[in-house]
Amino acid sequence: MPRKFKSGEWVTVKGQLISPTMQVIKYVPKKDSIFGFVDNDSYLECVWYKNGERNLKVFHQNRLIKKIGTGRLFKPFKTNPKLSLT
Repeated sequence: MPRKFKSGEWVTVKGQLISPTMQVIKYVPKKDSIFGFVDNDSYLECVWYKNGERNLKVFHQNRLIKKIGTGRLFKPFKTNPKLSLT
C-alpha cells in the first residue's frame, strides 16, 4: 500500500467532529495478529498536545485526513508586492 503522509504533516481523524489536530511523527511497523506478517507502510504514529500534556497514538493511514495550513506556531506574513510603473 502506498504511503499517504509524510513526517511533519498535520492530520485529523475522519468522521469525528471532535478530534484533535495531530502531527505525523513516523510510520511504524505493526504485526498482524491473524496472519503474522509485519506491515511497515500503513500505520502512523501521531502526536498532539492537550493541556500541556503530550499524547501519542498509532492510527491506520486510511482513518486520517490531511489538514492544510494549520498547526503552525507562527503565521507567515504575506505582503503584496508594490508595482511601480517608472
